[in-house]
Amino acid sequence: MTKPIPDKAEVALEYPDKLYIGTFERSAQFEAHLDKTGISLTLQRGGAGEPRRSIRMHLHYGLFAEILQELAKTVSAMPADDREHRKILREAARALHAALVAKPAGRSTQLGEAHPAGEDEIDISKMSPEEEVLLLHVLE
Repeated sequence: MTKPIPDKAEVALEYPDKLYIGTFERSAQFEAHLDKTGISLTLQRGGAGEPRRSIRMHLHYGLFAEILQELAKTVSAMPADDREHRKILREAARALHAALVAKPAGRSTQLGEAHPAGEDEIDISKMSPEEEVLLLHVLE
């Protein structure tokens, strides 16, 4: 399910002999979702009369988690008075957190209880449609 890009994305792909730069703005679309191994993100633009351009990325969960950790360490680089961007990032992080700690459909354990077979994390591949929607909002 693609959605309009609400802001702007800039992408640069550098090779030894070539540089590709693309900008995806409000007229472009994106799709983001989780799969069994990580985060999938697609940005695309173009349509009638325009050449179609797209970029696809897949980040495994470990890398995505590390990226989130690094972002958290650099929040101080954001201007303290940039309330609008701080607010939307905070809300998105809350939604992601809520989706990750929510009890997946069909699970009998409560948060804080031991999971079967010594699991210490929730299996996000068994997220309910409502939880997936919340997570998609975070990744927007």
